[in-house]
Amino acid sequence: MARLFGTDGVRGEANVNLTPELAYRLGRAATIYFGRDSEEQPLILIGRDTRLSGEMFEAALTAGICSAGGRAMLAGVIPTPAIAYLARRHKAKAGIVISASHNPFHDNGIKFFGGDGYKLPDAVEDELEEIVHQLENDDNLARPTGEKIGHIEYRTDLLNQYIEFVISTCSERFDGMKIVLDCSNGAAYEVMPKVLRELGAKVKVIHALPNGVNINDNCGSTHMESLQKAVVENNADFGIAHDGDADRCLCVDEKGQIIDGDHILVMCAQDMIKKGNLPHKTVVSTVMANIGFHKAIKEAGGRVEVTQVGDRYVLENMLKSGYKIGGEQSGHIIFTDYSTTGDGPITALQVLSSLKRSGRKASELTALMTTYPQLLVNVRVATKEGWEKNEAISAAIAKGEAELGSEGRILVRPSGTEPLIRVMAEGPDQAQLDRICNEIADVVKKEQG
Repeated sequence: MARLFGTDGVRGEANVNLTPELAYRLGRAATIYFGRDSEEQPLILIGRDTRLSGEMFEAALTAGICSAGGRAMLAGVIPTPAIAYLARRHKAKAGIVISASHNPFHDNGIKFFGGDGYKLPDAVEDELEEIVHQLENDDNLARPTGEKIGHIEYRTDLLNQYIEFVISTCSERFDGMKIVLDCSNGAAYEVMPKVLRELGAKVKVIHALPNGVNINDNCGSTHMESLQKAVVENNADFGIAHDGDADRCLCVDEKGQIIDGDHILVMCAQDMIKKGNLPHKTVVSTVMANIGFHKAIKEAGGRVEVTQVGDRYVLENMLKSGYKIGGEQSGHIIFTDYSTTGDGPITALQVLSSLKRSGRKASELTALMTTYPQLLVNVRVATKEGWEKNEAISAAIAKGEAELGSEGRILVRPSGTEPLIRVMAEGPDQAQLDRICNEIADVVKKEQG
């Protein structure tokens, strides 16, 4: 049986393989698990993004929580990192986010945080999964009655608590700075305009009219074209883009050039090194980081720790060694001084603060890192199982590696959230990368499709 939890919670197409019945069992299982060691009703905080199916899953999760005697505190539409923060602040046993992040609107997901604000360890997810399967096969677990039945708290004030917290992490003001903000028609659409305006910026907001189906639709951090255009047309100083649940942040300089997660890490790390605020002068990133990123960090006097893909692995390395900044090219950036997870609004403010302190234009900081050509091809497959032992795929990868030699690299890995195998190649020649990457992708499609 396939594992219920992927790399970022339980995810699938709403009402197809992610159903309200499953959400109900997840809510019930979480309450049973987190309420084991206490006589009090466990408090579980729930937030969601703007997807059409979000309210349906919120209702199902809440029913499951109440059926097991828990307290469901509903925050409504709110960024993912806000739930991590608010779970700690309100001493909840757990936080749940209903979101499929950067995926299209018809997908959704259910992601858990512990009461400490961190994503759940695999072992805890495994225990939750065991309870879910037990409930599915024979739900004979206790159902409180009378006054012990759970209840719901609707909290419209939680969004403002998060806004106040985000602002408190920023020591700079941005008076006179003109910023274009792309909210991806997602969970940042209320938070970020308020945050930036409170800090003095002049803000033009785009893609902030969610209707349930337009989240991530040709906008946000996965579709930067409209933001690039808006920054140039409005003669803005900077552009900011979030994804659907606002745990990511990518940016655009005044020339319309994309500032990806690698560039963000370089900008912020250089600033932290100058301030003497980067332990061991170390930044944590993943195997997907561009070769140019490694060179830029070295030139700034720092070093890079490399992990496998996934913000949980980045965070694990940071916590183990006491590092303060880490993240991914995709814009998942973690500042452990402020947050327990990737936080798009906090990342945006840290980048803007670095820019303000530098006294330079954003394009000058973009130029700190030269991005080497990198191509990523996503191959939709029938199964992700067994690809690494497939001889034809291994031979295609080896052939490409031999051709690139020491000037480049190839990375093939399965997506943790979608039926995709990702083929990435990096090196000095774009045309060569196109050919090598697509040759490997064709073999993957043939063997796994």
